[in-house]
Amino acid sequence: MTLSRIIMRLARNPGTEFADGDDHRGYTLVAPLTDDGMLNLDAFQKAKADCTVRRFAPDEDATTGRLARRRDNWYFDYDEETDTDDEAVHKLGQHRFAVGEYVSVADEDGRLLAYKVTDVQPVA
Repeated sequence: MTLSRIIMRLARNPGTEFADGDDHRGYTLVAPLTDDGMLNLDAFQKAKADCTVRRFAPDEDATTGRLARRRDNWYFDYDEETDTDDEAVHKLGQHRFAVGEYVSVADEDGRLLAYKVTDVQPVA
């Protein structure tokens, strides 16, 4: 099984303070993908401990967590003890992780923001 490093950067989000996007704000995700770029659920079940997320922004320290799943819902978990810091990812299991594709992540206020996949590479 191969894990992939996926970089997603904040895309244009009209009607928000990020109307023009922000290449310095986003996520680095490590997860197993199928040949067509979808999350590989079977491989994820075997490699949960290696599936991580790192949130980065110029105005805050980077935050590291893990990719997690509850029933059919994927989310980013930054503190395993509580679920107050979880970030929901809209239909993550239905997204294709390929350069140029978009993923929606709920911010701390619950609003969905679009992120663009800018890089996908195998983890060495």
